[in-house]
Amino acid sequence: MSHPLISAAESLRNEVNRLQFAKPVTHIYNPLDYAWEPHRIYLERFGEGTKRVLFLGMNPGPWGMSQTGIPFGEVELVRDWMGINAPVSKPPVEHPKRIVEGFACQKSEVSGRRLWGFFKERFGAAENFFRDHLVLNYCPLVFMEESSRNRTPDKLPKTEQAPLRAACDAHLQILIDTLQPEFAVGVGKFAEACFKRINVPSHTTVTTVLHPSPASPAANRGWAEAAAKQLHANGVWPS
Repeated sequence: MSHPLISAAESLRNEVNRLQFAKPVTHIYNPLDYAWEPHRIYLERFGEGTKRVLFLGMNPGPWGMSQTGIPFGEVELVRDWMGINAPVSKPPVEHPKRIVEGFACQKSEVSGRRLWGFFKERFGAAENFFRDHLVLNYCPLVFMEESSRNRTPDKLPKTEQAPLRAACDAHLQILIDTLQPEFAVGVGKFAEACFKRINVPSHTTVTTVLHPSPASPAANRGWAEAAAKQLHANGVWPS
């Protein structure tokens, strides 16, 4: 029997691979292609059944999911905490400043270190967290300009955003229908807005948590404390 989340990820991968993007975007990475094996293991190991809480990020970071295939996938935490370490190949056209080294990557994804480190500290073993929680991304693609500057999906031209949004919204609807979460938590306002666009069942509460990005001054003032406060206040976690 096929795993619904794995089937959905395969469909999303194929859909977005058909899309075209123009300059200033010069390089596009799809970890669901070249880092499919660790992503498949993640879904197979931790994506079974329903979940009480679904956390949703925007799209992969250069030293996280771009390397490991796991959302917010800081290498050390994916390998040592989740116990996932699988072969990762290369995107078709690699940017010289954004080399994909897979689990050999020495650079740290700050957002991932904060997010997964927070969950590790609170729940201990990974299995304790994933029993009722799952973390996924809205968009699987990484967009880079010639300079290697990251271009987030919301900064694409409207004509490019529309088909990308259609594919990602359809995938997100499958996630909600399959996981039936009590709480759908956008990691940042962009992801929260994605939940609000689709058909979320009445038993699911849509809320948000501060994004752990180092580009956020608020996150740099103590992200874990701020996130815990939000999650308690919104009823996601008991006080």
